Amino acid sequence: MLTPTTIPASTTRATRRFCLLLVKPSHYDDDGYVIQWFRSTIPSNSLAAVYGLARDCAQRHVLGQDVEIDIHPFDETNTRMRPKRLASMIEEAGAGMVMFVGVQSNQFPHALDLAKPLLARGIQVAIGGFHVSGTMSMLGGNDADIHRAKAMGISLFAGEAEGRLEQVLQDGYERALKPLYNFMADLPSIEGEPLPLIPAIRAQRTAGHVTSFDAGRGCPFQCSFCTIINVQGRKSRRRSPDDVEQIIRENVAQGLRSFFITDDNFARNKDWEIILDRIIHLREVEKLKLGFLIQVDTLCHKLPNFIDKCKRAGVRRVFIGLENINPDNLAAAHKRQNKITEYRRMLLAWKAARIITYCGYITGFPNDTAESILRDVEIVKKELPLDILEFFFLTPLPGSEDHQKLVNAGVEIDPDLNKYDLNHACAPHARMSKAEWERVYKQAWQTYYTMDHVETILRRLTAKKGPASNAIVLITWFMSAIHIEGVHPLESGVIRLKYRKDRRPGLPIEPMWKFYPKFWRESVTKIAKLTMLYGRLRRLYKMIRADPKRFKYTDVALTPVTDHDTEDLEMFHTPSAPAFVAQEQRRQHAHEHVAA
Repeated sequence: MLTPTTIPASTTRATRRFCLLLVKPSHYDDDGYVIQWFRSTIPSNSLAAVYGLARDCAQRHVLGQDVEIDIHPFDETNTRMRPKRLASMIEEAGAGMVMFVGVQSNQFPHALDLAKPLLARGIQVAIGGFHVSGTMSMLGGNDADIHRAKAMGISLFAGEAEGRLEQVLQDGYERALKPLYNFMADLPSIEGEPLPLIPAIRAQRTAGHVTSFDAGRGCPFQCSFCTIINVQGRKSRRRSPDDVEQIIRENVAQGLRSFFITDDNFARNKDWEIILDRIIHLREVEKLKLGFLIQVDTLCHKLPNFIDKCKRAGVRRVFIGLENINPDNLAAAHKRQNKITEYRRMLLAWKAARIITYCGYITGFPNDTAESILRDVEIVKKELPLDILEFFFLTPLPGSEDHQKLVNAGVEIDPDLNKYDLNHACAPHARMSKAEWERVYKQAWQTYYTMDHVETILRRLTAKKGPASNAIVLITWFMSAIHIEGVHPLESGVIRLKYRKDRRPGLPIEPMWKFYPKFWRESVTKIAKLTMLYGRLRRLYKMIRADPKRFKYTDVALTPVTDHDTEDLEMFHTPSAPAFVAQEQRRQHAHEHVAA
């Protein structure tokens, strides 16, 4: 249900209103229905960032002292978008515009579909986000859907909105939006800028009432599949520790205490220690109950005190881009910072801190075959003490080096941007057919999330006195997303919503007598399966807790790292691993020689 939400910008008596609607769109599932939930899981930092900037513009009266800016943020993953209702809100105000913010490539076609009826009503529409910025950065905007948006009369925004949103709002108020605002060549400083914020009533639509903010932007690494480095740059730009503390305090004031710090790599934020010290003070001295999810690289454990301070600051979960255990694949993707010789040491450090690890694993690197992917998953299960593993297709996202090379080489890739969600095969593979790749992708999920291995995960967590009960919720989430809902866990949520008329144009609108019985049957069946899955995992956990030897459990993955690992573990005996290990050993010996 679309419910207007706004925080009053000022007590100044206004005679005119400008209605600003900020929409973070979702995208279509394989049946053409918008992916939407009663409660979504991943909050949108783009929406929070733009809302914070818009609120600042409203407070500064950038449209004039007699103009009040009404700001309404919506996240379509948990709120139905009705273009007619959006248009009516603006028409009732007398002026306004719709901004689609943070629009990823897979969301771009749906954003255009939402924009069409708005434009027909004379409503101004702008679109910004990673697809516009990425294609401008790597292809000069030469993209079929970008051209379609321009032809429709949509205003496009490339780059970041700090210091620029005021200009867009003023142009919108004058009904003189430019066809393109391109700031890709001038990435702004974010220190001291208006802070990202989402009203509590919106954050409450996420499971766990989670909100998000970015402490920094940019990444120094050069992964060829990544869009971050070409949209946000390779130079680190960051908010000050004072900014971060204020973000946390403002959210606590409205009852929000769970945060996703969206930095692509928080460990490379130069102020990570100062920020963590501030949060530690809030938790240990001021006794604020705070919890965090962060993203880091595979070498963060080498930073002195990093993991220990993360634990004290309330980091409960950490996402790590493991990506692969094949050194040749990592090198081909320019991900040389990932060293398989450090994987176990890094994961054991997080395990000792009792922090749950999520790890991303990409299928479809150049040297992958169906057999090698499944072999490597079995090795990961046996030898690496990670908790949650999520799989992706190697996807040439617009804005990445991979995509640029394929387009420039004239390679045929999937023209439907809706599929560029990391959960579909969008480009050809040299050693696997599309059908084979898609089949082994599903098999990878099934191979990792067997009940036997789930028991192993829970036994490892219990043995290290980690949050095994919390892991049950996460495992239920991941297993149900793939096996019950048929979507990637990062796009899932609590109780799937579908609306009969919210179907992708070109697909038939099902009659009421067919749609509703089918939807309710699906819903009841899914809830029953979800309940049974969770019950099964709870029983498994209770069995482990009742085991008097639960704290003595160990296996290959939990054993301390030794010099014999490279001889004893299968991970170091895959085709490309020995050469990499030998190279790392030579480098280490040379370093020790210089130090001596």
